[in-house]
Amino acid sequence: MFTNWKLILGLAIPSVVSFASATVTGTINLIMVGHMGALVIAIVGVSNIICYNAWALCSGIGNSINYLVAQNYGAGDMKKGIQRTYIALYLCLAVVLLILLAGYAAPGAILRLMGGSEELVAAGTDYLCLRLYAVAATTAGFVFHGFFRGIGDTRTPMVLSLAGNAAMIGFTYVLTYGRFGFPELGLWGAGLAVLLGELVNVIGCMYVYFVRLHRRFGTRARVASDRAEAKLIAAESGKLGMQEVAMSLSMFVFTMFVTRLGTHALAANEVALNVMSFGFMPAFAFGATATILVGQEIGKGQPLEARRMGTDVAVLGSLFLFVLGLAEFVFAGPVARIYTDDPAVYELTAQLIRISAFMQIFDGLLNFYAGGLRGIGDTTFLLRTSFLLSWLVFIPLTYALTFMLDLHSVGSWIALYAFLALFAVSVMLRFYRTDWSAVVIKEAGHG
Repeated sequence: MFTNWKLILGLAIPSVVSFASATVTGTINLIMVGHMGALVIAIVGVSNIICYNAWALCSGIGNSINYLVAQNYGAGDMKKGIQRTYIALYLCLAVVLLILLAGYAAPGAILRLMGGSEELVAAGTDYLCLRLYAVAATTAGFVFHGFFRGIGDTRTPMVLSLAGNAAMIGFTYVLTYGRFGFPELGLWGAGLAVLLGELVNVIGCMYVYFVRLHRRFGTRARVASDRAEAKLIAAESGKLGMQEVAMSLSMFVFTMFVTRLGTHALAANEVALNVMSFGFMPAFAFGATATILVGQEIGKGQPLEARRMGTDVAVLGSLFLFVLGLAEFVFAGPVARIYTDDPAVYELTAQLIRISAFMQIFDGLLNFYAGGLRGIGDTTFLLRTSFLLSWLVFIPLTYALTFMLDLHSVGSWIALYAFLALFAVSVMLRFYRTDWSAVVIKEAGHG
């Protein structure tokens, strides 16, 4: 086991930095624009929800190419890996055009559909337009990142993410408030800053893929069309995207329930989620590492070694989250006070953090073993389980504990972690009950 830990950490740590930088950037940007007033905060919050769900629907393209390229890389068949990446990019181009069209023609209608007031719609339409354009860029960048991670390169996505997020923060500061000779563009400038940051990332991705990696992999080579491969990638992207949407929409409903508990409960919930996101990021990072290593070992024709790699990632990732959870449990009170000096908010926030501190290990196990299942292409199981548990367990249980049993915010968070625990156990059992000796590389026309 220990012989693999250096390899695992070498892949996981850059991913932790990459994912965490996005969380930190969002927090900093919200702080910077938050001084413009409650209406602006509301616009940014609603836009974040819309854009996250739009990205979730499209994220399957990057996730599918991640595990498919990992398998091809392990098999030494990067000609097929490049072919699949081009097909994914063509599919991504079609999706990007749809997102751009929605950003151009329908941002106001989308805000009205979300229940926004006419004041919010009037002030937020142009901002949401730019944010949707940014989602289009994010989707394209995520496909390239999927390729880089598939070949075992997590440092490049880290560097590009840091560059894009740094640009985003810098442009937000200078364009929102008109610093260093730039015009003061207010909220529109903040939206433009997000778009510019994502474009920095995408341009960097294109340079690395088409220029730096061309000599090694022939990334600028002509690729013949293949309907069977296109069908495979579209199907895998759809399943992984809908899995992400099932969870993102259920979290949206979860937030709606908490909103009904009042301002203090909603504030405590948002702060606690922000704190716990520092646990979610390592979970995502180690999950991505499991996909890479399991996929590559399957490509090498070593399914039992792939199973062992997935187990090693889960063990190391769980230890990582345990240490983090211990720190969160001990310092829950002081951490909560960093965000607010309202006793009603920080006391409830500290309580929620303590509930989550060790239970977030279930979120980790979910991501670790789901990453392993992605590595073998078991995407149908992930989709079905996500939908069933999100909508038949999580949402009803949240409503029952929050309102019917009057447990309020504590009840909602117990429901959240009961859902994550059940999902984690489901994917873990699936992982170990799989007949690994029969697992082979994913091929078009073979399901």
